[in-house]
Amino acid sequence: QDFADSIYQMVAQKFQELTDNFTSMHARHKTLAGIVMTKGLDIRQAQVIVLSSGTKCINGEYINDQGLAVNDCHAEIVARRAFVHFLYSQLELHLSKRREDWERSIFVRLKEGGYRLRENILFHLYVSTSPCGDARLHSPYEITTDLNSSKHIVRKYRGHLRTKIESGEGTIPVRCHNAAQTWDGVLLGEQLITMSCTDKIARWNILGLQGALLSSFIEPMYLHSIIVGSLYHTGHLSRVMSHRIEDIGQLPASYRRNQLLLSGVSQAGARQPGKSPGFSVNWITGSAELEVLNATTGKRSCGSPSRLCKHMFFTRWARLHGKLSTRVPSHGEMPSVYSEAKLVAQTYQSVKQQLFKAFQKAGLGTWVKKPPEQDQFLLT
Repeated sequence: QDFADSIYQMVAQKFQELTDNFTSMHARHKTLAGIVMTKGLDIRQAQVIVLSSGTKCINGEYINDQGLAVNDCHAEIVARRAFVHFLYSQLELHLSKRREDWERSIFVRLKEGGYRLRENILFHLYVSTSPCGDARLHSPYEITTDLNSSKHIVRKYRGHLRTKIESGEGTIPVRCHNAAQTWDGVLLGEQLITMSCTDKIARWNILGLQGALLSSFIEPMYLHSIIVGSLYHTGHLSRVMSHRIEDIGQLPASYRRNQLLLSGVSQAGARQPGKSPGFSVNWITGSAELEVLNATTGKRSCGSPSRLCKHMFFTRWARLHGKLSTRVPSHGEMPSVYSEAKLVAQTYQSVKQQLFKAFQKAGLGTWVKKPPEQDQFLLT
């Protein structure tokens, strides 16, 4: 508990610093998230590496086929993207001619190719309120009203995959039949569907936080713990995070069913009243200030793309691809299309399919994917 409280305090303090003692207009938030890095469980060597806020998703009409928009601006999801940005920076240190740079990196190079995390480095996610989706739905504080009428509905969909509502809040269970979204459908006004934070975190617990592109270079990276500020129910959260897909079967080397440590905080900050702001902020260690995104468009307010968008990551990946040692045997040319670059990490892709099948087999619904056109852009 002391450890969890210290992690929370570090995140809150960092956010206070970055928002001029909470006076900046961008201090307003409904959900705040942060990832803290520690060596073992030594809080004295802890460092906040990313921070984020936000509770909204992109509007379908702003969906972007050049990878220039961030689709999901919920705090936990932005924190993971900011973390991926941090991982790229850590890998880039290995391109330096200076030995002290790669000694500073959290990665060490493997003889057999690729990189792995240095011994004993752990990552902890703090989020100020229970992740949306199944984890929040069953938290004891939210189902007090008219219990009897809603109990059976709640039970029927217990553990079910859920999706966020475009430009709204809250989540609904996935409707099984329509797992494919189409580009023209979304542009013609069909609701854009995004998986809930609970489901995405469950996915990170199998696939890791690094995503498909970085899996070409590094072993999967897992969270060690999640600390939740409010609306928190341990038993339920752990069921949602790991027990839903117990029969996922054997996973290939370096992948695992990650068992998180879960904790609340003893004194959570008060939840801010009023409506959720339409913006989302992110900060990454080493950067001077917050980046502010309009959650509806998935871009910065000036219209330029975020440092966390797919295009930026693809550009960095391509720059590293020719120069760093990779975990995957190289097959000829470097892919010029984003969707193809993601397929380079074949093991990652097959574990992802295994995960989706496990959800279906458990009767929890079908993972809804974004329209494929979204990932078919070239590097410019």
